[in-house]
Amino acid sequence: MKKFLAIVKHEYKKIVVKWSFLIGTLLFPVIGMSLALVPALIFSLKGEPTRIVVVDQSGKLAPRIKENLSPEKITAKAEEAMRETFTSLETSHEERMKQGAQTMAAGFRFVDYDAGSKNAAEVRAELNQMAAGGQIDGYLLIPPDILAAGAKYEFLSRKAGDFVIGDMLRDALNEAVRSQRLADANISETKVRELSKNFVLESKSISETGEEKDGEMLFLASLVIGLLIYVALTIYGQVIMGAVVEEKETRIAEILFSSARPFELLAGKLVGVGAAGLTQMAIWVASLVGVFVFLSAQSDLAPIMASMPDITPLMILYFFVFFVIGYFIYASIFAVIGAMVTSVQEGGQFAFPPIMIMLVGFYFCFAVIRDPNSTLSVLVSIAPLLAPMTMPVRILAEMPPFWQIALAILLNCATIVVLVWIAARVYRIGMLMYGKRATIPEVMRWIRQP
Repeated sequence: MKKFLAIVKHEYKKIVVKWSFLIGTLLFPVIGMSLALVPALIFSLKGEPTRIVVVDQSGKLAPRIKENLSPEKITAKAEEAMRETFTSLETSHEERMKQGAQTMAAGFRFVDYDAGSKNAAEVRAELNQMAAGGQIDGYLLIPPDILAAGAKYEFLSRKAGDFVIGDMLRDALNEAVRSQRLADANISETKVRELSKNFVLESKSISETGEEKDGEMLFLASLVIGLLIYVALTIYGQVIMGAVVEEKETRIAEILFSSARPFELLAGKLVGVGAAGLTQMAIWVASLVGVFVFLSAQSDLAPIMASMPDITPLMILYFFVFFVIGYFIYASIFAVIGAMVTSVQEGGQFAFPPIMIMLVGFYFCFAVIRDPNSTLSVLVSIAPLLAPMTMPVRILAEMPPFWQIALAILLNCATIVVLVWIAARVYRIGMLMYGKRATIPEVMRWIRQP
């Protein structure tokens, strides 16, 4: 036991005291927050108005397009879209919502241009020169017969990569053409708009206590948990494989085997690296809880945070239990791979199957989120190799019966015993083989060998 604890301590300190561990531990939450905040920051930036020329050969659409692209109209559409998205916001957030809509309304500035008797080629050439000289940012060409089949509308711009401007212009043009068609058919545009107005559907989940919760927030939280476990298992599984291959390449294993049994070395390595992974995961979870508590205390965000699913201490405990189970399952598999191969490059090729199994488990999380009590969800949340990712997601979505959680823990712990036994038998022989990758028949003989 003394040698085992010494190995555990050595493996733990070898990972935790490195700068890479500290940077990775701190960087992961920062990257996660950046993925959420940077897009919002980018789209909140208000640019300069786009200067365009509208050449309307039909003489009917230009006024409608300019009206549809007016700052007032753009702001009104943005407010309506945001209102439909955030229907749970209280009236005190109305002003904040309007400010957010205003940032989307950088808008357009229409530049007057008289085509006169010029033909299409002359108009194009002159407008291209104006765009090249920085006088305008683009121009829209409207054909004379706007209702003809296959009528061709063209928008040429110096900001061709600005998809926001392109979408706004496309929507305004579609609305203008639709309005003109209704007017030509003597149909009330106002009446059509009222009849075709979208309705708002709020998707909510019902907890075991009968509380209503936001279904979208539940999906997001479940996805984050599944992704967190998948990333952590992938990282630390490959850490185990890399450590085993390194000892094999440097022939340190020969020295280590003279002072401790192979099983003690392998078990100490698994527990030490697992403890480091558990430490990092605890820091990540504590950071998430801290951010959640901080945001919940902000009055402006209280309605949004209230829609988050309830996360109890028992759920957090189950999360760590299944993370540890998943770690020992996949770390054992990666240890077997490390003992079989002769280099990290070979190990990367053989690591593909267990990574794919983890990816399959992550994909099953989507089925679990959709229906936590379906037969498929029950099976994948209990099945060995898959339960470490799917059961925590199912627990968050809807707490399953305790016997199913206990059965999942029992089956996966039995899987750990089998895999560690196999890994120890492969480890004791494979670590002493050099210059040649082990074949499957050889590995099978190592396992059967007493």
